[in-house]
Amino acid sequence: MPGPSSPVAFPVFHICRRRNKTTPNYVTFVRQYQEFLMDKFIVSARKYRPQTFDTVVGQAHITTTLKNAIKQNQLAHAFLFCGPRGVGKTTCARILAKTINCEQSTADGEACNTCNSCVSFNQGTSLNIHELDAASNNSVDDIRTLVDQVRFAPQAGRYKVYIIDEVHMLSSSAFNAFLKTLEEPPPYAIFILATTEKHKILPTILSRCQIFDFKRITTNDTVEHLEAICEKEGVKAEPAALQTIAQKSEGCMRDALSIMDKIVSFTNGELNYANTLEHLNILDEDYYFKLLDNMLQQDLSGAMLLYDDINRKGFEGDLVLNGFAAFIRNLLVSKDEKVVALLDTVESFKQRYLETAQNTSSSFLISALNILNESEINYRAARNKRLHVELTLIKLCYLQQAIELTAGDTGLNKKKIAEKAVSVPFRSLQPVLLKLAPAAKVGEPVARPATTGSRLIIEEPAPRPVPPPPAKESVTAKKISSLEKLRQQFKDTHVEPVDHPLTQEALEEAWKEFIVLLKENKNSAAQSFDLAQLKVLDTNSFYVYTANAIEYRFIETCKTQTSEFLQKKLSNSQLQFYIIKRENREVQENTEPKPMTAVQQYQKMIEKYPLVKELKEKLKMELDR
Repeated sequence: MPGPSSPVAFPVFHICRRRNKTTPNYVTFVRQYQEFLMDKFIVSARKYRPQTFDTVVGQAHITTTLKNAIKQNQLAHAFLFCGPRGVGKTTCARILAKTINCEQSTADGEACNTCNSCVSFNQGTSLNIHELDAASNNSVDDIRTLVDQVRFAPQAGRYKVYIIDEVHMLSSSAFNAFLKTLEEPPPYAIFILATTEKHKILPTILSRCQIFDFKRITTNDTVEHLEAICEKEGVKAEPAALQTIAQKSEGCMRDALSIMDKIVSFTNGELNYANTLEHLNILDEDYYFKLLDNMLQQDLSGAMLLYDDINRKGFEGDLVLNGFAAFIRNLLVSKDEKVVALLDTVESFKQRYLETAQNTSSSFLISALNILNESEINYRAARNKRLHVELTLIKLCYLQQAIELTAGDTGLNKKKIAEKAVSVPFRSLQPVLLKLAPAAKVGEPVARPATTGSRLIIEEPAPRPVPPPPAKESVTAKKISSLEKLRQQFKDTHVEPVDHPLTQEALEEAWKEFIVLLKENKNSAAQSFDLAQLKVLDTNSFYVYTANAIEYRFIETCKTQTSEFLQKKLSNSQLQFYIIKRENREVQENTEPKPMTAVQQYQKMIEKYPLVKELKEKLKMELDR
């Protein structure tokens, strides 16, 4: 009971002074007032927090491992609990801390909840359990304070347990300050780290911990746990409402309990499907079934009116698109018996899903899902949100017609076909005879066919009856003879260019002219061309010798221009040259003497003076190498 200075206890303190403490009325009043103060509302997430491993929901693979480790006395010195929010990480950490300090643990590795250690833990007064919120205590000083506390042994119990929640919020310096203690803690210290973002933790921390990955709680496990709590609290709950809450929580038990508390307060202790949909702002799936019927019947007006009714109820367009996409996904799942277990909906709609899926083609569902996905992605960029959703509904209403148009004899095609292609009618034409132009007069310049082309005069033949098959052969023979005459005339008038053979003198003169051209253009490669040496290989090719790599690169960069200039200057279209880098190292090696080594000098010396060898051996001298 609060003290006299408390404002809540102020009336009771004055009653104690005015009345006799032994009177029944006074004792009854104080007891009732104490019950009033103690009877406070506690949310279900705290009130029904599991106290033993057996009561943890949906994490049997972790609780079984921890119990076996406790029974076999194989506890690690550091644990890392990672997983989504609200799945029991901190709860399992507290249960583990309580169980390893229990004085009378059961044979199954559970805490007794009756010994002094368990009672003090349940009341929050245990000195062997320390919790640290790393989100608000993430500095190096906080970790150093924690490390200083680790040095003191527990006053009662076997272990001191340090639970660090949201450990990924620690800074890099704090992690580094924690490494040595985490690797080699005292035998009585156990660290339990909890996080929702495992990828943010340093690898050096991960390697020092036993990692336990918590998974999302399934819908069935969530529903069973909610039903048990509703029975204890005396709340009337429909199974469909609990299934909707479990789906909305997305595997988070804490969220499911918070949602249930809000709806129970909203409905005065009664939990039904309609109130749950209204409170969670969820569109009833019955609307989606009606929308699908309108689309299959291509009833655009009915779909537009139904969407207007949905919009008036306050549902945003992106919520409708997302919900309808999930509805189409459930229909696709319902078409195959192997994956019906993946159907995520309430029990009352499962049979309706199965019946509707059998009457809807897979092509329509897949195409509709693609349209809805694209529309949902572009929803934020649309200025007129309602028009954007209505355009999507128009596409879906005429989707069935588009699929029927694309259906061919062998199935569905990727492209839409409006009508079959029809060939364009052409007028039949008579064969055209070619006549050569008359020869030019004497004195007039004759144009070469290779450059200007031959002039052809097209004459239409006089209409005549269709000749019999032998006549066709004669016409073909005439065409061939005309073609041969044309070829012969082209051969007589066309003069093939003749390439002049390459000579050393002509090559050097042309090379010097190209060097002059480079100097006029102020090209830095002129000097390299001037120093190069030329050697004719055959009538169409020659070698260019350079003294070093720099000259080689300069000539290489101008190779195309050089070839074009020389081919034109020397009248040789097949002219080509090769650049060769030739250095004078061999000549220098042969002309300049090499210095002798110390060993060679010593050998030459002892050949002339043998006593030098004896002197070297007596003095134990060594040669410099």
